[in-house]
Amino acid sequence: MSSLFDPLTLRDLTIGNRIFLAPMCQYQCEAKDGVPTDWHLVHLGARACGGFGLLIAEATGVLPEGRITPQCTGLWDDRQRDAWARVVEFCHGQGAKMGIQLAHAGRKASTYRDFDAPGSGSVPLDDGGWETFGPSPVPFPGLATPTAADDAYLARVVDAFAAAARRADQAGFDVVEVHAAHGYLLHEFLSPLSNQRTDGYGGDLAGRSRLLVEVVDAVRGAWPDGKPLFVRLSATEWTDGGLGVEETTEVARILGEHGVDLVHVSSGGNVVAHIPGGPGYQVPLARAVRRAGLPVCAVGLITEPAQAQAILDEGSADAVALARVALREPSWPLRAAAELECEKGARYPSSYLRGRWPAVEPVR
Repeated sequence: MSSLFDPLTLRDLTIGNRIFLAPMCQYQCEAKDGVPTDWHLVHLGARACGGFGLLIAEATGVLPEGRITPQCTGLWDDRQRDAWARVVEFCHGQGAKMGIQLAHAGRKASTYRDFDAPGSGSVPLDDGGWETFGPSPVPFPGLATPTAADDAYLARVVDAFAAAARRADQAGFDVVEVHAAHGYLLHEFLSPLSNQRTDGYGGDLAGRSRLLVEVVDAVRGAWPDGKPLFVRLSATEWTDGGLGVEETTEVARILGEHGVDLVHVSSGGNVVAHIPGGPGYQVPLARAVRRAGLPVCAVGLITEPAQAQAILDEGSADAVALARVALREPSWPLRAAAELECEKGARYPSSYLRGRWPAVEPVR
């Protein structure tokens, strides 16, 4: 059994512990140019100081039209690369490893961020929105109907993922995660609910997974051999007729044959569905997908240290990723080290030692 504070080695990379920061969209590129800002430095830097072993930066568009909102980050040009490099350098200085999630939002692109009015729906072209693309002209409820991507556009997408991976390497990232979950483009192709194509990119699982495999092959070819490649998958769509655990496990097995090192197991996002949420509700999905033979990371309402340790103890996952609890508690790993009596695993910045868990008053 592994401790949360045991290192995890994938290829040539050793991550200091098994607590990952899940990628969470911040929607803070106010210039709408995809360039990360001081917000991203502070957001990720705080959690690097807080002891996370690996930070995975938010879904980052490989093309301008691949962003979820106009305020999302990108990695399609060198200005974005250079701005990310500043964030990576600081987080490395705190002992954290850095990953970035590369994404194309597909039919769920060009939307309003949820904390602005109107807070939902597609951004019109005359308000800074853009044409969206998907496997088929089937809209996500409440959003604009996408254009069915032709072969030329799909080739452009594949090339853009590879180019973004090269920039990620130049910026110093340690891990690239390909986003194939939550109803974005690669997940849309995987799902029979959104992919109604009759060409080589549709139909059976081999056809529906073709684009993902092409992207993974291109990224693996552009990404250094010694650096790990992750893929995030939605293991189930919680809907009859949708992508399910059995097919997702087979996709994970295929990905392992194409150089993927870890699968980050989430669920849902492609259709409106009733999701039975609760503490650790996606952990059984991670355990199932782990049967494909690849390491997996579990995510989803993992909030307490003992709960996170139990996930490793029972063999459900090789690492855990924290999301919303990490927004509330940037130093969650430091609290976990104290509660699990594993203080040797705690990585405090020297200036923060006086506030360590449990608090120790200096002798005067």
